[in-house]
Amino acid sequence: MALKTKSLYICNECGHESAKWYGCCPSCGEWNTMEEEIRTPQQQKSVRSSAKGLTAQTINEITADDEIRFKTGMTELDRVLGGGIVKGSLVLLSGDPGIGKSTILLQICEFLGKNLRILYVSGEESARQIKLRANRLGVSTDNLLLMCQTDVEGIVEYIKSEKPDMVIVDSIQTMCVAEISSSPGSVTQVRESTNLFMHCAKGLGIPTILVGHVNKDGNIAGPKVLEHIVDCVLYFEGERHLSYRILRAVKNRYGSTNEIGVFEMLDKGLVEVLNPSLMLISGKPKNTAGTCIACVMEGSRPILAEVQGLVSSSNYGNARRMSTGFDYNRMSMLIAVLEKRSGYFFSNCDAYINVVGGLRLDEPATDLSVALALISSLKDVPIRDDTLAIGEIGLGGELRAVSFCEQRVKEAERLGFARCVIPKHNLKTLDGFKGNIEIVGVKNVNEAFNASV
Repeated sequence: MALKTKSLYICNECGHESAKWYGCCPSCGEWNTMEEEIRTPQQQKSVRSSAKGLTAQTINEITADDEIRFKTGMTELDRVLGGGIVKGSLVLLSGDPGIGKSTILLQICEFLGKNLRILYVSGEESARQIKLRANRLGVSTDNLLLMCQTDVEGIVEYIKSEKPDMVIVDSIQTMCVAEISSSPGSVTQVRESTNLFMHCAKGLGIPTILVGHVNKDGNIAGPKVLEHIVDCVLYFEGERHLSYRILRAVKNRYGSTNEIGVFEMLDKGLVEVLNPSLMLISGKPKNTAGTCIACVMEGSRPILAEVQGLVSSSNYGNARRMSTGFDYNRMSMLIAVLEKRSGYFFSNCDAYINVVGGLRLDEPATDLSVALALISSLKDVPIRDDTLAIGEIGLGGELRAVSFCEQRVKEAERLGFARCVIPKHNLKTLDGFKGNIEIVGVKNVNEAFNASV
């Protein structure tokens, strides 16, 4: 007798299963995330639950040896990973289409192939397409094995028999398990495929890198459990019309999640940018109103960025506010503080903020630089070219102390800045600082602007 099929609706955000379709998921509250899936019930085997054979260890009996890490040959990538790829780890690399995910993975194969055997599994491209890209990138190692296959169970069996030193899967949304009737990319297929690769990586100690697609909102496509299963989640960020790419870790069981890596996309692939600060502030116009240099902490590394502000008279009743690389709501708050507390009026003016180079400033310590760029453009008075501004602005117009002030000042001095404007409360943290840069402590925005021109 043929087994009857069963139709289920599964949320691709949280994995909630329902017998009928909902516009809004009853579990996570997301809209239009329920997808239909056809299942065939399988013969159930009666298994008696038993505790025989199970053992447990005390925490003191477990040895904690240093983990083995494989260097990738790219300093920026190693920094984001926490020092390299850990043996037996499962890494998920995600990003927009064409951002450079497959490119960077193929590039590190050239360096890793000197000592390791690498299996590159592709479910999207043919072997000839990968070979053409490898020729363009200069990848010619003999230890790189290519497999164009989407059957996860067959791939896992091959890994168990050949035991390569590293596995790259491009991409997890194209992989499928034959026993599951749903199509590749569905919630169940992605979840079960990732589970099989996870057990294989942990059981054999083979580091595995999975490439993940993103949806139109920029989130990783598939169930949220995908990010919980893996050990490390990396995001490739950047505008497609710009050459710079930023690699950021949003989850890392073996390192920090605050570090970033900066790359530049060239004809021969991705090239790491070892000095992002110099790259981001190069080409800054001289003696031009509306520009100011900010310093943001990305993990343990201070990075300088150029903030540009433009204020012009409005031709309409409602003034426009636009920001690129800076939070729009925080920009509106800063403009309100400047009007209420400092006497700079933007009511009849359009205001625009742009962070050069595609970097995004999410740290409150960049408030003062944004405010000074707006005031400079409003009054048409340029900020000194050798001046850096650091500080968080409160709703009372006061400047609040920021963290890692000494590291920021040292980075400014290293890049040739002569003056650094900081909150007055940070002066006590720099009592023992010895350098050739002038440090000016200020209490409010008006004092900061007077010290910067």
